[in-house]
Amino acid sequence: MKLFGTDGIRGRAGEFPLDDATILAIGQAVGEHLRDRLGRGARIVTGRDTRESGEHIELLFSRAAAVSGAECLSAGVITTPGVAFLSSEGGFDVGVVISASHNPYEDNGIKLFTPSGKKLNEQDERELEARISELRKEPVTSIEVPAELKQYPDATAKYLDHLTSNLPKLRLDGLRVALDCANGAASHLAPELFRGLGAEVRTLACEPDGRNINRNCGSLYLEGLQAAVSESGSDIGIAFDGDADRCLFVDASGNVVDGDATLWILANEMQRSGELKSGKVVATVMSNMGLEIALREAGIELVRANVGDKYVLDEIMRTGAEFGGEQSGHIIVREVGLVGDGMMTALLVLNAMTSSGKPLAEHAAGFARLPQVLVNQRVREKVPFETVPAIQAAADDAEKRLAGQGRLLLRYSGTENLARVMIEGSDQQEIEEMANGIAAVIREAIG
Repeated sequence: MKLFGTDGIRGRAGEFPLDDATILAIGQAVGEHLRDRLGRGARIVTGRDTRESGEHIELLFSRAAAVSGAECLSAGVITTPGVAFLSSEGGFDVGVVISASHNPYEDNGIKLFTPSGKKLNEQDERELEARISELRKEPVTSIEVPAELKQYPDATAKYLDHLTSNLPKLRLDGLRVALDCANGAASHLAPELFRGLGAEVRTLACEPDGRNINRNCGSLYLEGLQAAVSESGSDIGIAFDGDADRCLFVDASGNVVDGDATLWILANEMQRSGELKSGKVVATVMSNMGLEIALREAGIELVRANVGDKYVLDEIMRTGAEFGGEQSGHIIVREVGLVGDGMMTALLVLNAMTSSGKPLAEHAAGFARLPQVLVNQRVREKVPFETVPAIQAAADDAEKRLAGQGRLLLRYSGTENLARVMIEGSDQQEIEEMANGIAAVIREAIG
């Protein structure tokens, strides 16, 4: 029974694998797994985003983990990187996040972090899956533990102090910042953080009701933030996703600054300050070739990883790179932590702006993007593309047409039954036609 994807366990709340029986099995399995390894009851810190199902899942998980002798403390509504930080800061054995990140409110998930900030390795995931499968056969029926979550005191204050301590000289006085918190975990944290540093803050999507997380807001829907920046005359717009492990930006003219541009900004800033000692930046196979070319011309090597923050982190550790990230705005800076942190990324970009006195647009300029298109196609099952003759033939034809002047990438989503067709090339119309054509072949074959 495979439960773990690239971002923990995820699904529709109330349905397998997030039905009550499986959640109880997951909590008990995690507690027993750690008890067996440590020889004592585990210490677990939990946190959640703003979904209406979050507290129920967190409570069930904590109750079941307590059966094994675990002590569970809740940080309440907090970002994913906040839980990862607290797991280390508080001396916990594991951090547990109840979130489905950028997915709609109907979904939820369970993510596990070691005290180092890393996600569980595949061996631990497989062992947990086997244990969960066994426990589901004999589900827990009575649990004599407190009915309410035990709170971790001052959790959010400790996390915000951690963020600002990494840039102790940073001040944002006089800077006008528009924040879109996706009605998610950053809704009560980000405004406090940036106002505390002196910024003039305008907020959007900071009123979560349990069902409006990511709904036409946040890093997936930037139109509202673009309009707000233009209307308010803000110097920068910052958009987070539901659990705030990623962020995207809007410059003063309303132009989007994506994860590739953020990598470019931070690479230049670290190179200028002498912090980019490795001379490397880790990105994914989705990052634009234009970024790779520009970095090469600046004397910086772009190292590509598979899509997914766990693979970016693996490559950062393997190569000794100082940081890396994804086009989606998920950036990991090794010195700060081993989890992508949208609010920390925003502080680093703002630090580059305030240190230089230059606007965001000027920092983001400097590399020419190749036209790129991404088409998603829902599929029944994730069949290897090369085993479907029609799909392979369409891909081969596209490669011939690109003739070394672009690239094609076919991959599946790590969290959904989606095939992703990404093409880069010199002509936008041509690559859109090619991508839609391949998507149509996929739809016909396995859609």
